[in-house]
Amino acid sequence: MDYRVVKVKEDLLIENNGKAKEVRKTLKEKGIFFLNVMASPGSGKTTLLTKLINILKNKYKIGVMEADIDGEVDADHISKNTGVKAIQVHTSGACHLTAQMVDDAINAFGVEDLDLLILENIGNLVCPAEFDTGSNINMMLLSVPEGDDKPLKYPLMFQVSNIAVITKIDTLPVFNFNFDKCEENIHKRNPNAKVFKVSSIKDEGVQELADYLDSLISNK
Repeated sequence: MDYRVVKVKEDLLIENNGKAKEVRKTLKEKGIFFLNVMASPGSGKTTLLTKLINILKNKYKIGVMEADIDGEVDADHISKNTGVKAIQVHTSGACHLTAQMVDDAINAFGVEDLDLLILENIGNLVCPAEFDTGSNINMMLLSVPEGDDKPLKYPLMFQVSNIAVITKIDTLPVFNFNFDKCEENIHKRNPNAKVFKVSSIKDEGVQELADYLDSLISNK
């Protein structure tokens, strides 16, 4: 029986990467720094972003795109607690955002007056890592309750992330989590990843992370 193999995923990623380059080029021309934030549901993305935005908004004009399958909880939270411009992006069941979806959202959002554009990607340690969004920097969050072995189980997420933030460090007494082992596992996947440890609830490590992001944005 005659047959042929069609590499659908490969073709899709090639098309996506081309669009991502266009997004990156367009935002660069506008002088906008694009930060893509990825993590599991419940890792503390929105809470940490709220803290970071309230620090950085004194220096930069910020816009936030919140991605979820449904609901507007996160966009409402960001808008009410930071005062910055926010939009909710519904993925209609998809577990990730493609560069085309990002481009559509940017066009609908309007970013002409922004210095910093933040995408809070859909909660997932697998699919979002596969699709280049056109961002300048990928930042992923790993919460203490998730365990220090996740870099070994979800390698691509850590390979594509420039910044790895260990969140909810205030819960360490409750969980068996080894910081040194986790950082070792992260650097096995990405030797160049910058690792931070934060507690958004207790404001531990948040200023240090904000300062690092500030340095990246300033040098964009």
